[in-house]
Amino acid sequence: MEIAIKNRILNDIKEAMKAKDSKKRDALRTLHSALKQVEIDKRIELNDEDCLGILKTALKQREDARESYQKANRDDLAEKENYEINLIMEYMPKQIDDVQLDANLRDIIARVEAKDLKDLGKVMAEAKSLSSVATNKRIADMAKKLLSS
Repeated sequence: MEIAIKNRILNDIKEAMKAKDSKKRDALRTLHSALKQVEIDKRIELNDEDCLGILKTALKQREDARESYQKANRDDLAEKENYEINLIMEYMPKQIDDVQLDANLRDIIARVEAKDLKDLGKVMAEAKSLSSVATNKRIADMAKKLLSS
């Protein structure tokens, strides 16, 4: 049986502490506290699906922050966000590559009979099934590219 995401994060915090890896320890503690906060607020025990939802939100926040830092030429802060993005990705399901994503989106576009960018909403609604194996940003970017060509 695979260890639950929350327990993996806790174990990895302990490992980072033993290895004196403060960068990893602090990033994981931030993730763990986000999970804990939801448990406390909603008075529930998180399952892996709940954890994935929270991790996706954290991932999106890091990606947005990285983009902002890059625009402001703050490479040091962008690099920190990049590190945390890669760390979060370790707890997410394996992501599909661009070739697979392209093929899946072409199927969806054909199924919903999308013709151009006006139909992006229909495509994105259908593509929700891909959100566990690709970030919404990747899905949207590729869908836009396919619909505009």
